[in-house]
Amino acid sequence: MDETMKQFQEELIEVEIEAENLFLARHELVEIDKVRNGNREGLTALRKRAKTTKTSVPSPFESIMREIDSRPLVKEVCATCGDHDSKEKTLLMFPGTDVFATVPFHAAHTILEKDQVRLDFESKKLQSYVKEKSFLISEKGVLADKISPGVLRSLVTLTDKAKIEEKD
Repeated sequence: MDETMKQFQEELIEVEIEAENLFLARHELVEIDKVRNGNREGLTALRKRAKTTKTSVPSPFESIMREIDSRPLVKEVCATCGDHDSKEKTLLMFPGTDVFATVPFHAAHTILEKDQVRLDFESKKLQSYVKEKSFLISEKGVLADKISPGVLRSLVTLTDKAKIEEKD
């Protein structure tokens, strides 16, 4: 094999590896989005149960008073629990398992909120990775960037009937 053919083969292998990494990252992004949506639904259900909203937060009066005096003058209220009984038992299914556990209401939504923050971070990290890999593959001049997928599909399925008739 001559040198240009070896170089072409190495570049093709490199592009295929990058494309495989891109597909794996996209698949992982979809899986993380499924878990994020499940967490979001769970948090919404807990907020409905506690009759609070995502924007109901403790008053700024509490933080001001906390700085003035070390002993709390007003009971601090959780943004999700509100005045709901935070010790009430709630069933929680742990992600990736079929295990249910009875945990206090406050612990359940705290676990979900922390997991949601972690998943948001991982999702953003994967999105930037997908963007970087897509740009890298695009820079290498892969055919799909230069020809639209519809035209490419028609070129692949195109047959030359004149040559087929000549063989008969």
